Amino acid sequence: MYNISARQILAIALLSATIAAAGVACFDRWGSRLQQPTAAFNGDETTAGIAGVADPSVATDEQNNIEVFRAISPGVASISTTRRARSFFDAGSRSGGTGSVIDEQGHILTNYHVIEGADQVTVSFGGDKTYTARVVGGDADTDLAVIQVQGAKENLKVVPMGDSDHLSVGQKVLAIGNPFGLDRTLTTGVISGLQRPIEARNGRIIEGAIQTDASINPGNSGGPLLDSQGRMIGINSQILSPDGGGSVGVGFAVPVNIAKRIIPQLIREGRVVRPKLGVYSRAVGDLRGIRLPVNEGLLVLQLDPNGSAAAAGLRGLSESEDGDLVIGDIITTVDGEKMESQNDLYRVLDKHQFNDVVQVEVVRGNGQRTTVPVRLLPERGTQQRGTTRRE
Repeated sequence: MYNISARQILAIALLSATIAAAGVACFDRWGSRLQQPTAAFNGDETTAGIAGVADPSVATDEQNNIEVFRAISPGVASISTTRRARSFFDAGSRSGGTGSVIDEQGHILTNYHVIEGADQVTVSFGGDKTYTARVVGGDADTDLAVIQVQGAKENLKVVPMGDSDHLSVGQKVLAIGNPFGLDRTLTTGVISGLQRPIEARNGRIIEGAIQTDASINPGNSGGPLLDSQGRMIGINSQILSPDGGGSVGVGFAVPVNIAKRIIPQLIREGRVVRPKLGVYSRAVGDLRGIRLPVNEGLLVLQLDPNGSAAAAGLRGLSESEDGDLVIGDIITTVDGEKMESQNDLYRVLDKHQFNDVVQVEVVRGNGQRTTVPVRLLPERGTQQRGTTRRE
């Protein structure tokens, strides 16, 4: 047995006390940022059975509908928003949508377009009682947002999240929402298609949306699309309608795995900060009357001097000593994926985190083709996409 002296014991005790004091001080200062809320999106609920919902393989379809609705509907919130008048010609507006409780701290997941521009947000869990809510964060690019309800702890029923990466066309789905203000309405259907690209209101493409024929109408926005086990697999967001109003059996939901990736950032930061290349670019296909060495790609117009691309040595447009315009780099692929439009670049970058290295193939102004490794660095002054063309 290793023997230690009294002096060593005293030294160890003093060191332990110092470490403990430092730990308490650090936790006191930063602990609230490090603590994660207890939530279904942490993945603890994805394999456990849901109380009150029998195995769908041994239940009738009617029984399954009833059980899922009874188990999940208490966690589905009706959201009402008010936007005050901005001018004499602006009368303001009222609108509504749906949301799902995602943790015991009162955070509710909904669509960004449900709460966009709202001055006041209230939530109801059925009946006449309403609760005030605050907007925690939103992401226009994925049309997702998180709000937090105040004083409703006794009514918080968490809607567990499933896995949207392993779905099949033909799989049964259920939607719970508040179409046209009708409280907690259940509709059922199947998954009609997968990997559908849909466009957010800011023009960004949301990849991999779930298509369903479950009836979705105005007011369903932000509500859960559920599997037969009662787990949320999507967030109902859009409908395809010839007249722009009613459901014709073609609805789209944002996959829940997208939500699971961004919810922690929305709660912690209030927004989603994504890796960027730090380039201002235009699709070669959109340019007319300019002779370029390739027919497809993204022409780099300008570089953010603090951005990832500048640090890696990419080049933008420049001017020669004679005053002639010198073409810079044209990005043709990133990680082997062709770059034909801005959305191609968004799609690749959305798969990465800061400090990841991507392989950027470029064609120089002289026609030389080369591949440049680019480390994705955090950039100063990052803004929500949709307000800038920089990537």
